[in-house]
Amino acid sequence: MTNMRSPIARVAPEDEPAILALNNEHAAELSWLEAERLSFLLGEAFYARRIGALQAFIMTFDQDANYDSPNFLWFRERYKRFVYVDRVVVAGHARGRGHARRLYEDLFDQVARAGQTIVTCEVNAEPPNPASDAFHAALGFVEVGDAVIHGGKKAVRYYERKMTA
Repeated sequence: MTNMRSPIARVAPEDEPAILALNNEHAAELSWLEAERLSFLLGEAFYARRIGALQAFIMTFDQDANYDSPNFLWFRERYKRFVYVDRVVVAGHARGRGHARRLYEDLFDQVARAGQTIVTCEVNAEPPNPASDAFHAALGFVEVGDAVIHGGKKAVRYYERKMTA
C-alpha cells in the first residue's frame, strides 16, 4: 500500500467554482462568499493553496492587501507587518489526514521566505469552534485579543504565531 500525499498547489482560476462551493458549505465557520468576491480576494492573497483536486484550501493576506474584513483590519491596526490566515477549510471526506497542518506548514515556509515574522488568524468564539482553538494552539498560536463583530452576530478570538529564526 502506498502513502502518496496529494500535492499542495497554487489556486488557479479554474479551481474557483470548487473553492466557492467548499467555502460556502462552511460559511458558518468562515463567511459566505459570492464568486466575484472570491476572485477579487484571490487576487489580493499573499498565499492561496489547495491540496489535491480540492481536499483542502487556505487563503491568506499580508498587511498590504486591499481587504475590508473586520478581523483583518483588527490586525492591521495593531501590527506593522503580518500574514493573516483568512480561511482554511478541509472537505468532509478528507478530514483527519493532516491537510490543514500541511497547509499551515507550507504557509510558514512561505512566510519565512518572505521575511515576515508574524502569522495571525481568528477563531470563532460564538459560535464556538473548540477544534480550531485546539488546532491553532498545537501549532503555536497564542490568543492576543477578541472582538464582537457583524452587529453582535459573531464573537471571535484573535491569535498570533511568531515565527522563529
